Amino acid sequence: MSQAAPSNQTKRWQEIDALHHLHPFTTHADLAQTGARVITRAEGVYLYDSEGKRLIDGMAGLWCVQAGYGREELAEAGYKALKELPYYNVFFQTTTPYVAELSEKLAEVTPKGIDRFFFANSGSEGNDSAVKAIRYFWNLEGKPNKKIFIARKKAYHGVTLAAASLSGLTSMHPQADLPLPGFVHVECPDWYAEGGDMTPEEYGLKTAKSLEDKILELGAENVAAFVAEPIQGAGGLIIPPKGYWEEIQRICRKYDILLHVDEVICGFGRTGQWFGSDTFGIEPDMINMAKGLSSGYQPIAALGFGERVGNTLFNSPQEWSHGFTYSGHPVCAAVALANLELIQREKLVEKAGGETGTYFQKKLAELADHPLVGETRGVGMLGAIELVKDRATRTKFPDDANVGGQCRNHCFREGLIMRAIGDTMVLSPPLVISKGEIDELFELARRCIDLTAKDLGVL
Repeated sequence: MSQAAPSNQTKRWQEIDALHHLHPFTTHADLAQTGARVITRAEGVYLYDSEGKRLIDGMAGLWCVQAGYGREELAEAGYKALKELPYYNVFFQTTTPYVAELSEKLAEVTPKGIDRFFFANSGSEGNDSAVKAIRYFWNLEGKPNKKIFIARKKAYHGVTLAAASLSGLTSMHPQADLPLPGFVHVECPDWYAEGGDMTPEEYGLKTAKSLEDKILELGAENVAAFVAEPIQGAGGLIIPPKGYWEEIQRICRKYDILLHVDEVICGFGRTGQWFGSDTFGIEPDMINMAKGLSSGYQPIAALGFGERVGNTLFNSPQEWSHGFTYSGHPVCAAVALANLELIQREKLVEKAGGETGTYFQKKLAELADHPLVGETRGVGMLGAIELVKDRATRTKFPDDANVGGQCRNHCFREGLIMRAIGDTMVLSPPLVISKGEIDELFELARRCIDLTAKDLGVL
């Protein structure tokens, strides 16, 4: 399909962007040659670029726009806060109504026992704060040697030095000489890619055992915490098999290892319950949350503490030497509170775990008959499609074939945002998506997989 030449206005935005803007996770010289896509407005589940092209957002931004775009009540909540209290901090023994009420609301919806909250500005900052809080906790407990953090291969926990060290996506490490000392990684339950002839349940238990093996190797007296996402998102939508999380929790309790659960992607209805911990029966010591907390309308994150860690920090006679200028920013907190009230009022969590999620998973599963698709998998409003060379053996294409990238590019041209993680195509649409819009999304997805298959000579 030929593309019309961009307008002069679009060209100008692309030119000044190339001159002055450094993008996340981008090869900038390549982007300067092609020109950045310029998104100018959004409504519901749709994005519109500077040339008027409409795209259905199958990724809810970056896994975050639960309530959809253009929600006036969220804009009005922010506007009201901007007029009343555009900024003040929560240092100097001060709070604001927005932060106090948001904290109360979070205690209502988070997993049982999570009832104290520290606010940050992003998931990365939240996980960085968790590392500091956990180190401080063990110091207060009189166990200063418990400082090693165990995370998983293919995990994504953010991009600050500590959060990137927790992350198990090794491509993130060399440029900044990471991971830092004290961060190690164990196997993840990626049965489709790594499970071989084992059943998913067998492979899940095998990978859980790698945590226990690592604890014994390092010495439990030296291990502070195990950090993990309920479902690994940016690692390829890795859904743990039955029994995995039960075994992980048994191991953590046996060796007195804190369990810090990264709910940045899974939280606020994405898995069909309020949190991934609810979906998988996890009882975390701490959780980190962001993204869906404000549906992406404002930058805000929250670190939630269970009773053991929260009470220890609260009762410490020392000042906790940590915090950000924008911790609990009143405008961000106001929008987040309005967003949580909207999610409750419109029963978006119940829909994601019920009618909407069931229909989404049904349409996802229908793609499994495609000759290029090795597997579809999903939970709630999360879905993955494995593009493979050989379905029977789960053999993938060589990396340099860039099959996922080809499919993603077809998606952009056809009007769909679907993410490629290697050759795994991932979907995470707004929770407000209708059945008709789900139909449209999957019609486009099949068309783009067809086009990719034709490129490869499969169709």
